[in-house]
Amino acid sequence: MESSSAPERMVQRLLSMAGLHSLGSSMWSYMSRTIGWFWIPGWLPSWCPTSHKLLQAAEDKMLRCVNTTLTKRFICISNGNQLWTLSLVSDAVKDKTPMVLLHGFGGGVGLWAQNLDALSACRPVFALDLLGFGQSNRPEFSTQPEAAEDQFVESIEQWRDKMGLESMILLGHNLGGYLAVSYSIKHPGRVKHIILLEPWGFPESQASPKIDRPIPVWIKALSAMFRPFNPLAGLRLMGPLGPILVQTLRPDFKRKFSSMFKDNTVPEYIYHLNVQFPSGETAFKNMTDLHGWAKRPMLQRMDQLQPHISITIIYGSRSSIDSVSATSIRERRPHSNVHMISIRGAGHYVFADQPEDFNNTVLQVCEKVD
Repeated sequence: MESSSAPERMVQRLLSMAGLHSLGSSMWSYMSRTIGWFWIPGWLPSWCPTSHKLLQAAEDKMLRCVNTTLTKRFICISNGNQLWTLSLVSDAVKDKTPMVLLHGFGGGVGLWAQNLDALSACRPVFALDLLGFGQSNRPEFSTQPEAAEDQFVESIEQWRDKMGLESMILLGHNLGGYLAVSYSIKHPGRVKHIILLEPWGFPESQASPKIDRPIPVWIKALSAMFRPFNPLAGLRLMGPLGPILVQTLRPDFKRKFSSMFKDNTVPEYIYHLNVQFPSGETAFKNMTDLHGWAKRPMLQRMDQLQPHISITIIYGSRSSIDSVSATSIRERRPHSNVHMISIRGAGHYVFADQPEDFNNTVLQVCEKVD
């Protein structure tokens, strides 16, 4: 039988002290099975003011400033799933190695709005909503981290096959960077170059820093009780107040796209992306530990990546993401080309914070690929 987690044991211990141990066991079991990822049930459709049509409309508004002709369509993969895809392919560059954009956690294809024109001027560009995110289908993922990761990777490979792409340049942000390397390990013949933007999931979990004062028991109990919930469950819990919450807590998203939009186009898109059924979000949570680190750190598998696949790692100079992983990747790939670039003035969303510098940097990197 699987042993209880530390948070579960702590909550049960506190309830036992109050003579409520049996209630604690039942309550925890209910939370884990029923509301562990917190989704407003179908019989409360009006709680979160969203729908697939509203998400689609919000994405259309995000892409209205893209001047290059693009095609939008669903690509069918296995089990009846479909991946929402943007294609930007002109006759002048159709023979170049295509670039495939993989967004990060909680993202979607619309967030590349400031990059699509520039990047597609030199080669075909494809952007897809990862399985479980955006307009793509949101199926149930395995609760096991390795199996969930495999589901993501296999969906990308099926998508590539349906698109008829022989080889690709994979560009991934955050979770997309993690999946880009995972995909490349399993399908090395399909990848010419990997561009990692502020990648998540590479270093091993680090111990929490010691603090001078002990954490109160009631805070530990609350932390343990909320641990089963998904990262963005609070946004869905807010219901009709969710859009205001996004605008209030993340005004930076509006600023990042201020050259394109003066209204609430971006926060509305972010909202509708993340209050749909949390399929990919749940998979991501199951791939992380208590502190948000990857349960299967990618650095431990870098030796499995074929040496001919070169890597460019791009960080924002103002990002809170530690760039130490880039140095570790270099050390673990002594016979491969690993290049690190810092974009001045950019944070974690480097492609939106400094889009012009980012676009020029990526174009220069890709010139050397083919």
